[in-house]
Amino acid sequence: MVTTEYRTTATRTPVQIPQYTAATVVGIWALAALPMAAMAWLVTPLVEDRFDGPTALIRALVVSLTAGLVWQFVVVLAIVRREQGSLQWSVLREALWLRAPEHPRSGRRGGRVWLIMVPLVLAVAAKEMLPSFPSPDSRDLGLFLDSDAGQGFLSGNWGWFAVIVTMFVFNTVLGEELLFRGLLLPRMQGAFGRWDWAANAVLFGLYHLHVPWSMHKNVLSGFLYAYPTRRYRSALVGIAVHSVQSVIFTILLLALVLK
Repeated sequence: MVTTEYRTTATRTPVQIPQYTAATVVGIWALAALPMAAMAWLVTPLVEDRFDGPTALIRALVVSLTAGLVWQFVVVLAIVRREQGSLQWSVLREALWLRAPEHPRSGRRGGRVWLIMVPLVLAVAAKEMLPSFPSPDSRDLGLFLDSDAGQGFLSGNWGWFAVIVTMFVFNTVLGEELLFRGLLLPRMQGAFGRWDWAANAVLFGLYHLHVPWSMHKNVLSGFLYAYPTRRYRSALVGIAVHSVQSVIFTILLLALVLK
């Protein structure tokens, strides 16, 4: 198996990053995509029966998808533990590219290099203006937050605020991004060469079986997360760009809870 070696700055312990075969990449993709699809389309209707009122479906969906995203976090840790033999931060940082972005030409790390966030966030925002396929209104969190039922439900409801924010954190930090840009992308070059970032973006879009009407937009999002992650060798770039939406939704949620 081909490996790439990195050294942690704190301990100088070598971290070997293996290169996966295409079959292994697809297998890990399935470990994320299939449980999420099952949670959305099979588990959610079962959980819905445990709730009542007009918000029953959306609450069941939030609980189910949060469980699926937590599962992705567990998968990442299990694979890194098996691969590296350790879950120490110094190992995780290098194995999952959880370090500041490094300019490919100057070698500068962090600081002004973070300015790449500005055009990336603007590009993600512009992508949202593209036409969307019809989606079930009952499964749209944005419409839920804008509805009288959703606003009434969340008013003063700190418990569900915590649950939804937990889903956001595992969505854009500890779940999807950690798996696709932290775990998979650094290990895809052996199978996909210089186009590993493009393959990563396509897989990210196809992963969204739980919201199939958004796959085309998520492929585009994947390009905006994966390419800079590869170029600057930092999964924190993808995490930061992806998490802007989580920050915006959290602010909206907080306003509703305090209303």
